[in-house]
Amino acid sequence: MSRIIVFGGHGRIALLLAPLLVARGDEVTSVIRNPDHVAEVEETGARALVADVETLGTTELADIIRGHDAVVWSAGAGGGSAERTYAVDRDAAIRTMDASAEAGTGRYVMVSWIGSKADHGVAEDADFFPYADAKWAADEHLRGTELDGTILGPGTLTFDDPTGRIVLDPEGKGEVSRADVAAVIAESVGNPSTIGRTIRFGNGSGDSAVPIADALSA
Repeated sequence: MSRIIVFGGHGRIALLLAPLLVARGDEVTSVIRNPDHVAEVEETGARALVADVETLGTTELADIIRGHDAVVWSAGAGGGSAERTYAVDRDAAIRTMDASAEAGTGRYVMVSWIGSKADHGVAEDADFFPYADAKWAADEHLRGTELDGTILGPGTLTFDDPTGRIVLDPEGKGEVSRADVAAVIAESVGNPSTIGRTIRFGNGSGDSAVPIADALSA
């Protein structure tokens, strides 16, 4: 059993992740901003913790993280203003990494996106640029820490049923169901072979896709 804290606990992926972790015996703390979401989050078996990561400092975040065995960052501004995107997807994410180190919680799983690279190719005047830029900065910060970090880069998210199978470094947009992303997170948290890696993935098709556990351990 592990104690896992998930930031962005009311997100669609996090709501699918929590039951997977709880079912295998983990204790889950889901951090949410809106108290109106407590009941829905706790229906997953997680404990809801209301906290605004956009405003909390590193020491306050460390107090929240302390005592957990692993951190999952699945939060995001969800579009909107560039200012808030940087505030959440970059700055708040980085603070949770620094807070994890301060709290003595070494395991950290970042949910990023498949295109998070220095040469992501998103034009600076594009609406998507702040997200691409913020995620890359957060990913790079994690790589520069001494945390046992894993960066997950799913492709375009779908509402398809889970397949339990993925392909690494897929061509194109790498479409993948949110349910399979949740399963990849759950597998990654406890799989030491994923530490220090950036894993880009999609569902693939046919024989190109393999069971999630096999793909992550390859």
